[in-house]
Amino acid sequence: MLKISVITIVFNNKTTVESCLKAVQSQDYPYIEHIVIDGGSTDGTQQIIENYKDNLGYYISEPDTGLYNALNKGIRASKGDIIGILHSDDFYYSPSTLSEVVAAFESTKTDVLYGNGMFVDRDDPTHIKRVYRGTAFRKSLLNFGWVPLHTTMYATSAVFRKYGMYEEGYRIAGDYEMSLRWFKNPDIKFYFLDRWLVKMRLGGKSTTAALQKKKSTEDLDIILRYRLWGLCTLVFKIARKIPQYIIPRLQTNKFNK
Repeated sequence: MLKISVITIVFNNKTTVESCLKAVQSQDYPYIEHIVIDGGSTDGTQQIIENYKDNLGYYISEPDTGLYNALNKGIRASKGDIIGILHSDDFYYSPSTLSEVVAAFESTKTDVLYGNGMFVDRDDPTHIKRVYRGTAFRKSLLNFGWVPLHTTMYATSAVFRKYGMYEEGYRIAGDYEMSLRWFKNPDIKFYFLDRWLVKMRLGGKSTTAALQKKKSTEDLDIILRYRLWGLCTLVFKIARKIPQYIIPRLQTNKFNK
């Protein structure tokens, strides 16, 4: 059976970290290694994590230089065949999510898998605010600002060993760089699992208005680096968010099933 490593990074997030820890523990897949990297929290987050320490595969609390530095610590510590991310604000769509992910890896022999994700109200996670649906990969989509929702992406440990980890020079768009690094590589095999995999509370690092300008600057740097369509690709990437907010308003019953 394949082992899956789930990496959670956290810093001063006592409000939702327990929900994240419980979400991993409630999964019905038996071979899960939950890796928690705390950045030296001072608000009580560490005390909450300590209550779950016996069920964690790896836990450390120390200062880091940013979220991608913390994620790389988790990747280095992981021992799973498959590696995925669940941030401390997030939780899985269902108790069988990781079972579905592993089953898809086993049946397709893919290198990278991705699916669908939702953004929910921070205070009322039953209220779906935004939906992020994936699609089967076509290289042309990259020019139109498409990449999967990063927290729905899972990769084999071999992908990280062969193609590297997150570039820590980026403050907020390192996941976009990694996505393009993978999707521009013809040697990597992808599979779209058309399932809802994760629910993310709005208000994370890249969803606050104050950091959108910084994110766009880094996004454009990455777009130019990978020789996409420059500002056009950036505009497409930003515009893709508009229907993601509109769709759940029009189809409330569908997403609350």
